[in-house]
Amino acid sequence: MRLPVPRALGPRLVPVALFMLVAVQIETHFGGVGTTQFFSRWVYNAVGASAAACCVLRATRDDDRVTWALIGAAIASWTAGNVYYTIASANLQVVPSPSFADAGFLGVYPPAYVALGLLVRNRVTRFTRSVWLDGVIAGLIVGACAVAVVFDSVAAQASGGLAPIATNLAYPIADALLIAVVIAVLALRSWSLDLSWLLIGAGFGVFAVSDSVYLLRVANGSYEYGTWLDLGWLLGFVLLANAAWVKPKAADVSAFEGRRVFVVPGVVSVIGIALVAYDRFEGLSIFAVALVWLALVFVVVRMMLTFEEHLALVTTFRTRSVTDPLTGLGNRRGMLDRLDSALARAQTEPHLLLLLDLNGFKAYNDAFGHLAGDALLRRLGQRLESAVAGRGEAFRLGGDEFCVLMLGTHADVPWATAAATAALGESSDGFDIGCAIGHAELPFEASSPDDALRLADNRMYACKQPRDAGADPRPVLLQAVRERDRDLHHHTGNVAELAARTAASAGLPAGDVNLARFAAELHDVGKLAIPESILQKPGPLDAGEWELVRQHTMIGQRIIAAAPGLDAVAITVRSSHERWDGSGYPDGLAGEAIPVVSRIIAICDAYEAMTADRPYRARMSNDQALAELRRNAGTQFDPQLVETFVAALARTGEQGAALSVA
Repeated sequence: MRLPVPRALGPRLVPVALFMLVAVQIETHFGGVGTTQFFSRWVYNAVGASAAACCVLRATRDDDRVTWALIGAAIASWTAGNVYYTIASANLQVVPSPSFADAGFLGVYPPAYVALGLLVRNRVTRFTRSVWLDGVIAGLIVGACAVAVVFDSVAAQASGGLAPIATNLAYPIADALLIAVVIAVLALRSWSLDLSWLLIGAGFGVFAVSDSVYLLRVANGSYEYGTWLDLGWLLGFVLLANAAWVKPKAADVSAFEGRRVFVVPGVVSVIGIALVAYDRFEGLSIFAVALVWLALVFVVVRMMLTFEEHLALVTTFRTRSVTDPLTGLGNRRGMLDRLDSALARAQTEPHLLLLLDLNGFKAYNDAFGHLAGDALLRRLGQRLESAVAGRGEAFRLGGDEFCVLMLGTHADVPWATAAATAALGESSDGFDIGCAIGHAELPFEASSPDDALRLADNRMYACKQPRDAGADPRPVLLQAVRERDRDLHHHTGNVAELAARTAASAGLPAGDVNLARFAAELHDVGKLAIPESILQKPGPLDAGEWELVRQHTMIGQRIIAAAPGLDAVAITVRSSHERWDGSGYPDGLAGEAIPVVSRIIAICDAYEAMTADRPYRARMSNDQALAELRRNAGTQFDPQLVETFVAALARTGEQGAALSVA
């Protein structure tokens, strides 16, 4: 059954009030000898007993139960030892050593060490290697000082048998370790203290220091009861009792930043050097010397770690300073660094600089939102990086502007622009993303970064050809196809994507890559004039129905040609069902007489049709469709473009391991 926990100051007031009474009595000695004896024997010990009870009562709460139970037990152990010592000293001329009093006094330390460790584990959420080392270094050097000051003096006065000597030496060792642990704990928090930690550290610290001073005075014969020193142990207990009822603050401890990283190693180094110098002239015990040198070794390790962390921070900063956080590509600063390097060796290694600005991105962002826009930019950036991998490097300069810097000359411009156009193109229901490209040849057209960027920028905007969206007929035609047959619209969108990739892989200029995309999107627009009953007929078509279907390319040509600026698209659509052997329609063209983009669309259209379900048959697998394309290469399809299509499909990863068709 849990005890009720008082919310007021009650638990803390009892040890505080008793402590004040003892302090006043020691200062004034009121009441005479009898009163002094009463206070020294009973009120004095009541301070420790009430402080122990206060900590044990705090242990009934949900958090840090074991910790405060241990602290309460430590205080109770010392108090019990002092009660025994008080009673024994009243009846005996000399209190033996070791005795039950020594067991009580020394019983403080083990639970105190464990309690401090538990407090660190429960209240500190994160450690770094630097923080751990700071704690170890601070603890070692403080322990060395305590051993040097107290241990040697006590050891010099130790006499008697093994048991008395061991008991007398145990006190300075335990005090030195307690002081070292307190300092180490504070260092583990990077010296970040709230009131709770301040009271805990001060409580144990005052206790250990008071005990050490007591040992020194006993060793040199200057100790007398009734001075302020006798309040030191009690003050430590009162501070701990008050700490038990102070709510701790959560802390996420990390290493120091800036110049503060040198505080602990610097201060410790100065103290350590001073102790080494003192040992040289006056001499220290082997224990103190060992602790000093161990602390200095850890200081060296700490400084090496600081240097390592500094290098890691510099590397991280440099990487982030030249990297676009959205796409992972290099940013403008990274591009300028690479451009300077490229110009420095451009006489022996000519380079191409391509600037690319997306068309349609603002409309996409407005329609689908900024999160979708960011996802699109990441997707396009990854494609661009893959497209130029092994030959150059891709960058995002900001917004919807990209850049490519690659090895190459004027002869590589068509391939580079085609690859970049294909990588930065994407379309579907309600959007169509493309890009404008400008280039500069280094060093033939520009010998400085400013000249190269200016030339590429001018060419890019000359290529951009802005157009009022309301005057573009393609969205209207695509919407008409979508309203008539959504499956047909989905089919033409897939064909358009495949056609653009194949055109880029074939090394066609950027204009032809765009033509492949646009013509593929509209290659079936003529089917708007074909009756639905024929398009969705589950069985074979008769001769009349086939004749009507074969008219759809010419119908599509007439529909598209009615819009200004789409003559090339109209001609390409007309020839999209011609065959390599001349047996296609509507004009019976053969071989190279068929426009190259029309030949690409024919391959992509056949592949997409074979891998999709139709009313009259089930879909083929990807392997079967590719095998069918290769079987008809040289009769229905351009054999070279079939292989280009297969290679493009393999590079985009759509086929994966299945692209092992012989």
